[in-house]
Amino acid sequence: MKMLMGLRRGLWNYRSIALIILAPLLLLPLPLVIGTKEAECAFVLLLMATYWMTEVIPLPMTAMLPAILFPTFGIIKSSHVAKEYFKDFHFLLVGVICLATSIEKWGLHRRVALRLVTMVGVNPAWLMLGFMSGCAFISMWVQNTSAVAMVMPIVEAVLQQILKAKEEGCVSEDNPGLQLDETDCHFEKMKEAASDQKRPDVPEDTCVQIQTPSQSVAAQPGALSRCKQDLMMCKAMCLGIAYSSNIGGISTLPGTSPNLIFSEYLNQVYPNCNCINFANWLVLCLPISVIMLLLTWIWLYWLFFGSDFRFLCQRGGEQSQKEAAARKVIEEEYRSLGPMSSQEIVTAVVFLTMVLLWLTRSPGFMPGWASLFPHHTGYITDATVALLLGLLLFIIPAYGPSRQYEAMISWDNFQALMPWKVALLVGGGFALAEGTKESGLSLWVAELLTPLGELPVLATIAIACIIVTTVTEFASNAATITIFLPILSPLAEAIHVNPLYVLIPTTLCTSYSFLLPVSNPPNAIVFGYGHITVMDMVKAGLGVNVIGVLATLLAVTTWGVPLFSLNTYPDWA
Repeated sequence: MKMLMGLRRGLWNYRSIALIILAPLLLLPLPLVIGTKEAECAFVLLLMATYWMTEVIPLPMTAMLPAILFPTFGIIKSSHVAKEYFKDFHFLLVGVICLATSIEKWGLHRRVALRLVTMVGVNPAWLMLGFMSGCAFISMWVQNTSAVAMVMPIVEAVLQQILKAKEEGCVSEDNPGLQLDETDCHFEKMKEAASDQKRPDVPEDTCVQIQTPSQSVAAQPGALSRCKQDLMMCKAMCLGIAYSSNIGGISTLPGTSPNLIFSEYLNQVYPNCNCINFANWLVLCLPISVIMLLLTWIWLYWLFFGSDFRFLCQRGGEQSQKEAAARKVIEEEYRSLGPMSSQEIVTAVVFLTMVLLWLTRSPGFMPGWASLFPHHTGYITDATVALLLGLLLFIIPAYGPSRQYEAMISWDNFQALMPWKVALLVGGGFALAEGTKESGLSLWVAELLTPLGELPVLATIAIACIIVTTVTEFASNAATITIFLPILSPLAEAIHVNPLYVLIPTTLCTSYSFLLPVSNPPNAIVFGYGHITVMDMVKAGLGVNVIGVLATLLAVTTWGVPLFSLNTYPDWA
């Protein structure tokens, strides 16, 4: 019996090795029995998808498999595969990370976030909207993970200040927003409250006072009071930050990796397609982000605070002590930043210059500054702008001549933020996409899915969005979009639909991974603060997923149609 238990434990401990070995063995009939180029490429695709979803091998190393297997199967030469691993996308990523490094190093993100919060007020609902707006705005320009890492410490400080105010005995007359007006509740009292909830005569969100002052001192050190409404506020605030980072990231092309992967995929597969640029992507996706942000805010408020929306008409009036405590900590945080430093000013100027040059390079409705180079049409991209301004940050002095020369950012600063994992993962995706094209697998899959063409176009798009949204909960966003782009693109061609009509909404839905802590790094960071459970995230995430899919379908069937001529089949396809 002990031997069996030991064997079982050993197998469980080495389950990753078992999956690494079993997955290729189970897929071996594809290259050995069928033996066509399509089957060999399918072997690589399914093996990579399995490893990406289970993460038994680090994601970047799984992305290296095409460099090994495609030359082995004779699909693509090794020298040609290597070219797929560094594209225009990587230059854009380097430039954006240079800017993000400067923003984080000099604290510009904190100033922006705190300023936005002070503008909307300190009532819990408005406070949540303020933090969500700040996080969404920051994630438009830096990685979603970085945006959450920047904002969450400020959110936690505000939450702890509010809870501490109650711990010190602050009581207000009537505060339907915060509802932190019950008597003091320490660690031991929470256990009593939990037992009292079984009795119908005790209100569910009341913490009963049973301790003497001496007993309170003996309570768990540093434990802050947590009545039900306290917990609801913490849950709503934390989930709002996690979700707003993904919602804001979809607004701009460099905001999140799936957008960049999609853009580079278009350049690679449809070189004559010049439809996607920073400006028109912003026009399409910014309204989606705004709609999603507002509806997510209302959804989280309803889910955790209830259906009392009177606060929408009560912006003014006298503040409770809890709201005053929240405002105090935010104002103190903002004052501690002092006046705007010269480094922050330089960073802000570079940031605004980068955005302005992106917007005006080739806006579509008028000639952009790229037309000043008529003999080099298509040579200059958003990556050129990002890389130029990123390089300047390594040159511009951070201080005046009175101090030793130091650039705005150093290589060590940059390297600490540069997501090399994403760079390799995206490169592997490009190599995989090229392999499916060269082997004919993408064409075979498109023919297989041709019956979907009998459905209305909107139904086909909706099905694709739902499938992608489901898969991205269990696989990384970048891996998901990398797997589906080579499949959905030929599908659109097979049913004679503008590929953008299918690819744009599915690309956006790849970022809608709201259900689980493991779905994406922002979720994991917020979950690590300990305010929410997995079920909290699942319940809230289901609603946000529905909001996201519906908002995306609304966009591509209304203002997206004239913006990208989605109702016509383009020549470049």
